[in-house]
Amino acid sequence: MKFDPSIDEAPEEGEGKARGAAAGSQTLVRGLEIMEAVRAGKSTLPELADALGIAKPTLYRLAATLVDHRYLSFTPRVGYALGPKLLELGFEAGRQMSLPRIAHPHLAALAEGTGDTVHLGVLDGARALYLDKLPGRRRVDISSRVGERQPLRSTGLGKALILDEDEGRWRELYQFEEQSGGRYGVDLSTWLRRMNEYAAQGNAFDLEENEDRIRCVAAPLRDVSGKIVGAISVSSAAQYMDDARLHTVADDVRATAQAISRDLGWTERSPLPHPRPHPKAASGG
Repeated sequence: MKFDPSIDEAPEEGEGKARGAAAGSQTLVRGLEIMEAVRAGKSTLPELADALGIAKPTLYRLAATLVDHRYLSFTPRVGYALGPKLLELGFEAGRQMSLPRIAHPHLAALAEGTGDTVHLGVLDGARALYLDKLPGRRRVDISSRVGERQPLRSTGLGKALILDEDEGRWRELYQFEEQSGGRYGVDLSTWLRRMNEYAAQGNAFDLEENEDRIRCVAAPLRDVSGKIVGAISVSSAAQYMDDARLHTVADDVRATAQAISRDLGWTERSPLPHPRPHPKAASGG
């Protein structure tokens, strides 16, 4: 009788499906790794093979498939580059993304963890526009409202939105609000010193500047380009937010802002504005 491999060597049906799924997953992961390597500047077949540890024949087949589906492009004597399909997907992903929707779960966790009121806002001209507000567990009345526009120079959230601006722009914004008739108890030189400190720290404070007996910590949100596209803040009564807790909460706010930023496409490798020399940070106040 002839040897029949379909009887003696074929795997069980479930085992065959599992192996097929595993192989498919591995192929998908390798394709994604190739695109990440091209993004990192590896453009030739030898460079990709060395970086990924994939045999050149296998790498060539995978890359050819990605080129066929427009996830990569290939130019002779130049190499591989990211393809137009990724532009299409990136545009569609950006269209579908909503800052409040993406940020809300993070804001809820921050409000729950701190027990304080949390805000989300964006820059709207020369004002901060509040997009979301989650009250904390404490019975503290914060007068802000969703859809409201607040000053930049006196709110923590407003300051966080402009941390990447240079000192000349800060002066313009301060003087704009001064000329608009807003009452404010911090002089320009003190405000500029604090803004330089905040920019160095990556967060901003409102030390009872916008609302009596209310303190706030805020940090910026960044997108894939590294640009500030929003800010979040934690606000509470001064009795619950002394100087020690102010700095402790700042760590939580920065961590939450970074988590939201990562969901927006930001990474530690994302470009940042050109660094500006900052004076040595002094104690807030």
